[in-house]
Amino acid sequence: MDKEQKNKLTYIIYCINAFAERFGLLPKQSYAYLKRYGGLAFVDECYPAEHTLSLEDAVADMSVVCQRNGGGLS
Repeated sequence: MDKEQKNKLTYIIYCINAFAERFGLLPKQSYAYLKRYGGLAFVDECYPAEHTLSLEDAVADMSVVCQRNGGGLS
């Protein structure tokens, strides 16, 4: 795994944990929710832009994506 991939993976893990904290979930629950409703795919695809924003902005963006895909957390 190269440095860019490690950085991306680390960032995604931070996002999962920040999302869990924001919505009172366990990290495992956060991962499952984000995977089910497209939040993980979004942050993976949009990493070049998202990692330049604050973690709070990234969590908000993932939340919007998940809501648009049927997720119930807001």
